[in-house]
Amino acid sequence: MSSTHFGFETVDETVKARRVRGVFDSVASRYDVMNDLMSMGLHRAWKRYTLAVANLKPGDRVLDIAGGTGDMARLFAKKVGERGMVVHTDINEAMLRTGRERLIDEGLVLPTNLCDAEALPYKDGSFDLVCVAFGLRNMTHKDKALAEMNRVLRPGGRLLVLEFSQVAEPLRKPYDWYSFKVLPRIGSLIAGDADSYRYLAESIRMHPPQAELKALMKSVGFGHVDVHNLTGGVVALHAGIKC
Repeated sequence: MSSTHFGFETVDETVKARRVRGVFDSVASRYDVMNDLMSMGLHRAWKRYTLAVANLKPGDRVLDIAGGTGDMARLFAKKVGERGMVVHTDINEAMLRTGRERLIDEGLVLPTNLCDAEALPYKDGSFDLVCVAFGLRNMTHKDKALAEMNRVLRPGGRLLVLEFSQVAEPLRKPYDWYSFKVLPRIGSLIAGDADSYRYLAESIRMHPPQAELKALMKSVGFGHVDVHNLTGGVVALHAGIKC
């Protein structure tokens, strides 16, 4: 059997999918509160920057992958308007349900689909924009998922990958201290789950750094990829254009 990483552990690929699902089942109800605490509210600015780079217009078709509690779907829906379409997806049912309920409470009824990014149930060229925010690092076969995202984009369409990345050298020691000492403690106090937040910190360290992810995106068919480092590289936005 093939192996992969779950945080710093080496596990069978089938085990990883189940354990990642368990992490997000555990944190779904407190996910937004934890995001605010972990990032000191910065995740909202990172998402709004992503929205600005998306440069959507009324009528555009958008696929939100690993859309979770619906933050990006909500922002996109306001830009594409009634003539456009935003499809809100996630592989985790608890996260998707939480997001769908939040969106409905705010008067937004969007197409919602439980699906795996490595096998998207959409036709070739279906979307103008695909976005995955803080989800790619949890995928087992990132190359396969990125290739699927490329497939469902129209020629000239764009992929936006917003993800934790490799921080600038002067920030690495304090960032490591925060990630492995403070973050699990916050997870324990607020969500009653230190282990899941320890995994999230480890998964960031195992994710490809900026240049490596850019090369991976180009290898699956994105002709041009821009990298926007945010907050000293704590987060990076990769913007790829399909050939």
